[in-house]
Amino acid sequence: MEFFLVSFVSYLMGSIPFGFILTKLFLKQDIRNIGSGNIGATNALRTGNKFLGYSTLILDIAKAIIPILYVKNNYPDLIYLASLSAFLGHVFPIWLKFKGGKGVATYLGILFSINFIYGFIFVSNWLIIFFLSKYSSLSSLIASFSIPVYLYISGNTNGLSFFLIMFVLIFYTHRENVKRLKNQEETKTKIY
Repeated sequence: MEFFLVSFVSYLMGSIPFGFILTKLFLKQDIRNIGSGNIGATNALRTGNKFLGYSTLILDIAKAIIPILYVKNNYPDLIYLASLSAFLGHVFPIWLKFKGGKGVATYLGILFSINFIYGFIFVSNWLIIFFLSKYSSLSSLIASFSIPVYLYISGNTNGLSFFLIMFVLIFYTHRENVKRLKNQEETKTKIY
């Protein structure tokens, strides 16, 4: 029963499409018809409204932190289940016919909830790669890969398989970006 409740509630929290909701409320537009059509923070920035972009980022991080911290304190053995469920909720939200975002902000919430150091490593790598390349997608991919690399190098194999799976999932959600990066057709992102 706990297994089902944790996965179900975490999925529902993760599936709240804040980018879609905020764009509808403030711009009266469907974010799926803007830029890449993605509901995440990067595409919310493409609306030209920085408030919407950063609000989406913060809320997409928070929707992972809330259920995962609760599970961490009450059902610690199920923390990876809660994390995966929240992530899948964002990527495959029931409210939008299972077509959601790429999961990076939600993954960041997962990292900070599990271990603050993991979140710091992700953000540091993301910022370094972004300021060198201006590609949000490339930054997200490398930052995601940096977590299992860090765990492997540090000899901490606890959760290593989970973070490898998360990297594979993020690579999957960015598969079109990878093609565009390979063909030098990827759009650069302005975050300020």
